[in-house]
Amino acid sequence: MKASWVVITRGDRPNDLTRAIDSIRSVDPGGEVVLVCNGCATDPGLADRFVVSEENLGVPGGRNLGWKTASGDVVFFLDDDAWLGSGPITPVLEAFEDDPDLGIVSFRIEDPESGFTARRHVPRVGGSGIDRATAVTAFLGGACAIRRRTLTALDGFWSELFYSHEETDFSWRATDAGYGILYQPEVTVFHPAAEPGSRHPDTVYLSIRNRVLLARRDLPIPLGFIYVAVWLIIGLARARSGGDFFALWRGLGAGIRGSEAKRDPIRWATVWRLTRLGRPPII
Repeated sequence: MKASWVVITRGDRPNDLTRAIDSIRSVDPGGEVVLVCNGCATDPGLADRFVVSEENLGVPGGRNLGWKTASGDVVFFLDDDAWLGSGPITPVLEAFEDDPDLGIVSFRIEDPESGFTARRHVPRVGGSGIDRATAVTAFLGGACAIRRRTLTALDGFWSELFYSHEETDFSWRATDAGYGILYQPEVTVFHPAAEPGSRHPDTVYLSIRNRVLLARRDLPIPLGFIYVAVWLIIGLARARSGGDFFALWRGLGAGIRGSEAKRDPIRWATVWRLTRLGRPPII
């Protein structure tokens, strides 16, 4: 199986970007590296392929541009401010070869200073089983590998989401299409610890807006209402300022006003499968 690596950058973290790509070269010397300059145009000369979007397409749009440019059977995604540990990628490729229905492999993320893996970085409710490779229902887009056939079948990520929860949408649709998701802690990605929402100015707005859009497009109607209600309550509990409350209600309104995406809810059998794996699509 041929591997390709996609790294997305806005051109504002050159040292981090160099470190990320150097780590790829160290772990996978023969892998193809595709660098997507998302909203910038300068080629730093670090990658095998360089593709530019002068407009910032957002995270899902940039990833789509990257995997469509890549040539590998398996496409690895790495954030430009993250870097790989020394673990081999062989177990990942072998997992794809052994299971033709495996669509996605999610990696372990560690803080480089403390070695700590945050609960939200383990794709299980409660963040349990950090060291255990098992089937899961979710993955992190900046530290994962996806079979090209899966990306093609699902037409990639939902670019309208721009930032936040594009992996949730992809996970639900992949599971509904019969693809499995594996958490593989043997591959470690280092990423500096950050509190949720601290790295993007519109996180609160985009988070609730995208939750509503997910419910409208992906979920059976009863679950959609429960899903939005649960995350609205969580959003209210997490709000720390008047600006947070305003962004929350503004995002809720934007999600309700909707999207041009066609409604295509997952099957109840998929809901049951997600539930059996520990994460029903209401949390």
